[in-house]
Amino acid sequence: MADPKGFLTTTREEPKRRPVDLRLMDWREVYEDFATTKLQKQAGRCMDCGIPFCHQGCPLGNLIPEWNTLTWREDWQQAIERLHATNNFPEFTGTLCPAPCETACVLGINDDPVTIKRVEISIIDRAFDEGWVTPQVPVALTGKKVAVVGSGPSGLAAAQQLTRAGHSVVVLERADKIGGLLRYGIPEFKMEKSRLDRRLDQMRAEGTEFRTSVNVGVDLPVAELLAYDAVVLAGGATDWRDLPIPGRELDGIHQAMEFLPPANRVASGELEKSPFDAAGLDVVVIGGGDTGADCVGTSHRQGARSVTQLEIMPKPPEARSAAHPWPTYPMIYRVSSAHEEGGERLYAVNTQEFLGDSEGRVRALKLVEVRNEGGKFVPVPGTERELPAQLVLLAMGFLGPQKQGLLEDLGVELDARGNVARDKAFKTSLDNVFVAGDMGRGQSLIVWAIAEGRSAAAGVDAYLTGRDVLPRPIAPTDRPIA
Repeated sequence: MADPKGFLTTTREEPKRRPVDLRLMDWREVYEDFATTKLQKQAGRCMDCGIPFCHQGCPLGNLIPEWNTLTWREDWQQAIERLHATNNFPEFTGTLCPAPCETACVLGINDDPVTIKRVEISIIDRAFDEGWVTPQVPVALTGKKVAVVGSGPSGLAAAQQLTRAGHSVVVLERADKIGGLLRYGIPEFKMEKSRLDRRLDQMRAEGTEFRTSVNVGVDLPVAELLAYDAVVLAGGATDWRDLPIPGRELDGIHQAMEFLPPANRVASGELEKSPFDAAGLDVVVIGGGDTGADCVGTSHRQGARSVTQLEIMPKPPEARSAAHPWPTYPMIYRVSSAHEEGGERLYAVNTQEFLGDSEGRVRALKLVEVRNEGGKFVPVPGTERELPAQLVLLAMGFLGPQKQGLLEDLGVELDARGNVARDKAFKTSLDNVFVAGDMGRGQSLIVWAIAEGRSAAAGVDAYLTGRDVLPRPIAPTDRPIA
């Protein structure tokens, strides 16, 4: 245990966010530095529970009490060893994961939980600064060749595990840079791409090969893909949900994942200006989740005149309700850094129609308030109104993996939800083809993606060598605490 009285004497504290007016002038991460002495006190709040439910909240099984104690003792090198023992990329989860481990923290039953994410990102940042994150080159090669399709967190996790196990791994990415959503979906203000690039440098030094601008099934025939000893499909859930209502054909209505990638290219200096720039416009974001918040923060930085985010569900409660008891992840009202920067959030509303101007561009949308009656959203009479909008962004989630192209060409079986079906070893209906991440699970969290990549790698290694040496943190059927 760290500080035996830490949870009694220390209150939860997190680093401050930079002033809004300053951070809107750049794309850097929003948090200020956090003093080491403060961090140690936060780590000291961990009670080293007899049954650490944070382990159950985290699908990676992160050894949270252990590295909290090591942080409190200033044993940073051992802390990163314990952190890396279960998580290939703590810099990704430490910035992007919504931390189901914290909502499962035992201290959170009647107090504020431990700041697990802050300790995690501080450990890995310290480790990179000190030069402790070095390539782990395999001691021997197996002679087996593995192709990983997709370079998001699940694909990268699978690739790193398999490379370290001695296989020759190539990661195939259809975009022009490696990283998937980490590269072009996640805004810089949530995770600076330098975090991704330094990890990719490590993977290259370990022996992983990366090939960009390769659309498998088009640039690389499926027959050539299947010639590898094993294949891992990690292309994500990219089939976005649309809103087929009157006026959808108007100019100025775009999917979030059409809007965010060019904005990220502007932030990185690859583009001078986005073709979907929000400067001077009234922006409406349809969808109340994290992707919607990313659109909100990006629109602010582009200089939008106004930003409004719509959600069909009612406003969540401020604290846990009886419907979401500890240790489940509660649906509560949260204010992200993007929301803190301005704009308006409207709940329990539905968009009925997009309205256009004489030039065929969207000028407004027609809203109505709704109430839930037996699981159906019913319009409330007399609440219809127009909301000005010259840029509408659809951020309503994803329906699963894209079926056209690769999956159809491969002929892999799909499950009832339209995801790629797999057995307990993450193997698809094809003998040497495995699947990891959202392509098999459906839209999920980054921490689940990394856990899936690690588990799928274990299945691939066992298939190729008969060994049982790589960790399997989850099974394909595992789900969050509910």
